[in-house]
Amino acid sequence: MKTANQGLRKWTEQGMTMIPQLFFQFYKELKIEDDEALIIMHLLAYHTEGNDFPTPDDLQSRLLMTEYTIASSLQRLMQKGFLEIIRNVDEHGTLYEKYSLYPLWERIIQLLDLKDQQHTIEALRQEEGAVFRLFEEEMGRLLSPLELEKISYWLDEDKHSPALIKEALKEAVFAGKLSIRYIDRVLLEWKKKNITTPQNAQRQSAQFREKQTLNKQVTPQETSSNKVPFYNWLEERE
Repeated sequence: MKTANQGLRKWTEQGMTMIPQLFFQFYKELKIEDDEALIIMHLLAYHTEGNDFPTPDDLQSRLLMTEYTIASSLQRLMQKGFLEIIRNVDEHGTLYEKYSLYPLWERIIQLLDLKDQQHTIEALRQEEGAVFRLFEEEMGRLLSPLELEKISYWLDEDKHSPALIKEALKEAVFAGKLSIRYIDRVLLEWKKKNITTPQNAQRQSAQFREKQTLNKQVTPQETSSNKVPFYNWLEERE
């Protein structure tokens, strides 16, 4: 029992080979075969042991593969751009070679970036779809082809964010002027004033209303009815 415990202690105290979780998640998507993935894991293990250039014979001592199969797998990994051989000179002037899996990690990072971009695009599409649905809900009807085209123009050509378009719609609802023409003028004026976020738009409208409230001679009747002045964007030009 003592010998077994000593063996267990020796085993648990050995350095553990760390294999990035992302490798397990994406090696199939990168079209890395299972035998190639196994060789990559052994290359990582050898690296932790201080051997950065194990031979096919070294790898065969730990794998149920022929030396030829191992050499072929290493060659395929290099051809696929996942593995490279780096040649360098040590402090004694001796030339040495080692395997590097940097290209593999780089490909995984590129794949992650691509997935992030796809996720962002999909989220944006969903947000844009919500804009069209919100317009139909507020107007209580289906949008006409011209209205659909105008909203698409705001998104694709004017590059207004869905959030800012929603804020312009809210502005039109509050002002009681629910029309595409009115909302288009709101967005045009915001663009001229370099207003690009809902927060800035709300601040602009709040400042206007506050100014109107201070400047306007409010009668007792108006005070009791709690009337709030709204920024009529159409009247600014008309």
